[in-house]
Amino acid sequence: MKRTLLSLIFIVGFGATASTFAQENQTLFQSRGIYRSGGYAAISNKFTKINGDYANMAELYGGWFINQRFLLGVGAAATTNYIPVPALEQNFPARKMTYQYGQFGLVTEYVFASTRRVHVTANLLTGAGFTLQYDRRDFDDWDWDDWDDRRDNDDAKCFFVMEPGVQVEFNLLKWMRFSPGVSYRKAFNAEGNGLTDSDLSNVSYNLTLKFGRF
Repeated sequence: MKRTLLSLIFIVGFGATASTFAQENQTLFQSRGIYRSGGYAAISNKFTKINGDYANMAELYGGWFINQRFLLGVGAAATTNYIPVPALEQNFPARKMTYQYGQFGLVTEYVFASTRRVHVTANLLTGAGFTLQYDRRDFDDWDWDDWDDRRDNDDAKCFFVMEPGVQVEFNLLKWMRFSPGVSYRKAFNAEGNGLTDSDLSNVSYNLTLKFGRF
């Protein structure tokens, strides 16, 4: 009886193990290939810091949405507010010198359980960032002839940037989603304009609306 029981346990255990090893790896593109193709565009506003000062960033991204899981696209973002440049770091003397920061590149986004009302996404921007300085005066006070000369002295600096992030996504309508989230921007070799990698690398909190065929 004991021998029979041990044999039965062995057979069941071996069968379960064989079944486990026989299973195929789960992949993004399964054996049936791309079975659903869509796309969407996103408008986002980010709240972060640059050089210790508050920075507001507007962002646009979008692309091809594959199998209700994976977005492959491009994106760009730039600051919209006044970020003061210390007097010692100004490329030319002006009343209201400000930093301009921007980034653009490849955007990938993976959506978990896209059809559920509330779900999670993970995304990554990989590309180029840039900084420059300019005189942020009221438009009524701008001297356009003088601006042409100063524009040549902006001394734009480019560098590599990565920004991974996560979002909690709410399906508002079939064609619209709301996705608040958080990300971390990391700059590499961003020397110039009085800014370093640590001055530009920081956490961003964002609010995003997405429109398209999900």
